[in-house]
Amino acid sequence: MRKGILILTMLSLLLGQSRHMPADTTVVTKHKTTIRGKKVDYRATTGTQPVWNDDGNPIAAVHYTYYERTDIKKDPSRPIMISFNGGPGSGSVWMHLAYTGPMILNVDEEGFPVQPYGVKSNPHSILDVADIVFVNPVNTGFSRILDKETKKETFFGVNADIAYLAEWINTFIQRVNRWESPKYLIGESYGTTRVSGLAAALQGRQWMYINGVILVSPTELGIDSGSGRRAGPLGAALRLPYFTAAAWYHNKLPSDLQRKDLLDVLDEAEDYAINELIAVIAKGGFVNERERKNAAATMARYSGISEESILSYNLDVPTSFYWKELLREEGYTVGRLDSRYKGLDKTKGGVRPDFNSELTSWLHSFTPAINYYYKNILKFETDVKYNMFGPVRPWDNKNNNTGENLRQAMAQNPYLHTMIQSGYYDGATKYFDAKYTMWRMDPSGRMKDRLSFKGYRSGHMMYLRSEDLKLSNDDIRSFILKSTPKKGAPAKY
Repeated sequence: MRKGILILTMLSLLLGQSRHMPADTTVVTKHKTTIRGKKVDYRATTGTQPVWNDDGNPIAAVHYTYYERTDIKKDPSRPIMISFNGGPGSGSVWMHLAYTGPMILNVDEEGFPVQPYGVKSNPHSILDVADIVFVNPVNTGFSRILDKETKKETFFGVNADIAYLAEWINTFIQRVNRWESPKYLIGESYGTTRVSGLAAALQGRQWMYINGVILVSPTELGIDSGSGRRAGPLGAALRLPYFTAAAWYHNKLPSDLQRKDLLDVLDEAEDYAINELIAVIAKGGFVNERERKNAAATMARYSGISEESILSYNLDVPTSFYWKELLREEGYTVGRLDSRYKGLDKTKGGVRPDFNSELTSWLHSFTPAINYYYKNILKFETDVKYNMFGPVRPWDNKNNNTGENLRQAMAQNPYLHTMIQSGYYDGATKYFDAKYTMWRMDPSGRMKDRLSFKGYRSGHMMYLRSEDLKLSNDDIRSFILKSTPKKGAPAKY
């Protein structure tokens, strides 16, 4: 009897399914949707493609989802867009299931969670004009390291990330036979660092030339920021217009400003920040006392917080303090990535919020939606957990020259255009920082006709707001049209 039990136990262990992701697998499904009032048929391919080492052995499985329109004739001029989110360590879920893909999650008109959770058709998806692949870098989403002997430094760093993903993209484009197609990279947040570096890596190491790069809520791309965030007089001044936007939204500005349209008020705040405030803060402790007090008064006017609190930080107000301070008397905090969101802290006191109110809201709705979507709609079955945020630390941030990488790629490729998309209420990757990045990326001004900025009355993920979902996708369509050359047009200056 004991022998029989032992044999059954051993068989169950041998037959039991280990929880791992195959290196190379696909699941294909067919679907129909309606985009901009017209019916669209498409094919979804989701699965994994390996990352190989120098010996040709798979060391990681990178999970992706590829959407192809199928109700049109094959056309070499049809674009393909390669999409990444950020973190680093974030899966591609955010733009996949809320922005450009054919399905979006259930949220209200402003982007807040609703129940029942789930997904619905995206009437504004760009799938009508371009095919899209959403990529999860290693340890995000369903992607995993397979070879435990491979050093994590192979994947987890600014330049390591770019290097292996450039190789991965080359293989993917070869497999799906898209070498003829105009190619676009889109990244959000840290994903903008990734795609800026990839533009140069693909051209320089894979001989793959890109038509367009879309930077959604971009980081500083290493421009005037070292390996971290912009600091000193520059960083302090560039924050002010974001403070203005958040204060305007929460009705905390003086009545004369509050009566104006948001964009008119932001024009004033931007002009003051870039033309006056930087100079005052740069003088530090040697600034004239009258200048200091005048600057504090003007900052208070455009930020909705008191002169006293601004002076207590020597005019260099941290965003974390601002998120706590703006609605302190009402008993709320405001969100980091989207300051339209409110949070509740244990106490009104303190210098930073207890939690990121917007992120908890997003995880509330995105996590059930993406897991439901893969299992029930795309028929992708796995016991591996979908990592909304995966283990990628420590991350090597050294030698982040991605802004310069992108500039060089644009200089070397007359076809290459770049568009920035930012939400005014984003307190992490602030819209005025994004404008500054664009200005400084090409100091010569020779390529400014290929650089553009689009702003939205939302936050980090501007597309969660219904009005901006339509507007931002339409902006991508216009960008694709502008950056796709006419047939036979040469790439030359």
